[in-house]
Parts: sequence; structure tokens; C-alpha cells
Amino acid sequence: MKLTVLDDDEVLLRTLQRRLTAAGHQVRIFATPPALTELIEEPADAWLLDLRYGDVSGLNYVAPLRQYFPDCRILVLTGFASIATAVQAVKLGADDYLTKPVDFAVLLQALQGDKAVPQVIEHNSDDNEALLSTDQIEWEHIQRVLAQQDGNISQTARLLGMHRRTLQRKLLKHRPG
Repeated sequence: MKLTVLDDDEVLLRTLQRRLTAAGHQVRIFATPPALTELIEEPADAWLLDLRYGDVSGLNYVAPLRQYFPDCRILVLTGFASIATAVQAVKLGADDYLTKPVDFAVLLQALQGDKAVPQVIEHNSDDNEALLSTDQIEWEHIQRVLAQQDGNISQTARLLGMHRRTLQRKLLKHRPG
């Protein structure tokens, strides 16, 4: 399988290249955002796109790649997962949305087109569904409202009834675990 991986984390990029090559795939990598014309010059069977890719969003590549290569697999990989960006990725044409750190077996399943196994944290041995904490719910809500406001911090803060600087501090934190 021919794979193209876009990620600005060069350590992760080289690790993925090494492991995917060892698994029998041909891997092309980009550590900096390429022009779309550069990507479509060499078709791939699957594309692995970092959500926060340098100064651009990996989501910018999803729809054009889907248009040029309707039968390829497109996976979005992120360390900053939110419901809003997951929905947006799927609406644009992504086949899967995976969170970092991703289990390599899950990544291989997703690349093959198998339904990725959800990464669930068990809170109770009798219940396999993870319950969101209040911090996680707040984070998801902020991300959803921010996406609806096209990233406008001031408007989002007004709608959420909080000071703009408070919102900015919350956004600088990583998604609660």
C-alpha cells in the first residue's frame, strides 16, 4: 500500500515511516505543509494527515484529496481532539479520526479500512463505556462553540459568558484526560 503522511512532529513522522515501511508499505512523508499540486503528483492509497500541521490545518487537504482520489483512505490524526473537528473532518470526507498517541495496531486497522477500535478508558470493570468528566465536557463544548464562531475568540467568550483571557487560558491547555 502506498501511504502519504503529513505531520510536523518530525520524530513521530520518522517513527511512522520506519514502522509502516517495516509493515510492508511504501511511505512518503512531509514535515512541512506542501502545496496541493505536490501531493496529487504522486497518488497514494491512504493519507494520514495531522490536524494541527504547522500553520495550517490538515483538514484543508481532506476535501481536495477526496475529490482527486475518491477511493483512497483519508485519516486525520491529532493530539487536540474535539467533537467539532471530528465532525468537520468526516463531513469533509475523512474516513477516520484518530487521537495521538495512537496504538499502532489501531492505525493499521484504520489504514486497511477496518473500523478503528475506539480508545476507551475504563472507569469501571463492569462498564466499558468511558464517562466524560466535567472538564472534558467543558472542553468539548468550548471547542464546538469556537468552531461555530469560525475561531473568533472574542465572540466565543461572549457566548460562553467568560472573559476573553480566561477562554484563551483554557484553550492553551490540552484536552483534559
